[in-house]
Amino acid sequence: MRIAVLLYPDFTALDAVGPYEVLARMPGAEVVFVARRRGPVRSDLGSLALTADAALDEVGAADLLLVPGGPGSTRQHEDPAVLEWLRAVDAGSTWTASVCSGSILLAAAGLLTGRRATTHWFGPEGLAAFGAVPTDERVVFDGKYATAAGVSAGIDLALHLAGRIHGDAVAQSIQLVTEYDPRPPYDAGSVATAPPAVVAALRANGLVVRA
Repeated sequence: MRIAVLLYPDFTALDAVGPYEVLARMPGAEVVFVARRRGPVRSDLGSLALTADAALDEVGAADLLLVPGGPGSTRQHEDPAVLEWLRAVDAGSTWTASVCSGSILLAAAGLLTGRRATTHWFGPEGLAAFGAVPTDERVVFDGKYATAAGVSAGIDLALHLAGRIHGDAVAQSIQLVTEYDPRPPYDAGSVATAPPAVVAALRANGLVVRA
């Protein structure tokens, strides 16, 4: 199974790396990171880069297309080359998936029109603006389209996909190998459980964490 992961400047690292750690462990998986041009692509925090081993015009098809989110995703909404590539690869994919605001990029390419999808809690309006039907679920499947909420939800998405592609035993084995057994010290992982003051501060600061 060929898995193509789109990279672009200012993507969120865990959006790509989290699913990669799961999907790359599936039997027969072949992962390729793709960007406008080959070479390192820096994430939104600036201190980490992933290497794109292929340019857009070098990857015309994939069994599974994965689009991470991040603050740089909005700049891709108006990039004809990226939008055309998404449509072309999606035309032959078995699965088209996204994490965080990556779903808004899929919607901007016209791939989620009328479909249920999720994204980061900060931006469901972006999905609606491009014709998708936003939900606040952590992982959403609508046909071959699989979308995950913010950042860490990409790991859950990848395990769902592994289970659907190879069965529960394979997905459970990958979960155990990666020891994905989250037990966070705080119950602040969603707007439903986080302290209202924390939610308000992040909304006011545009998701920038400030002291």
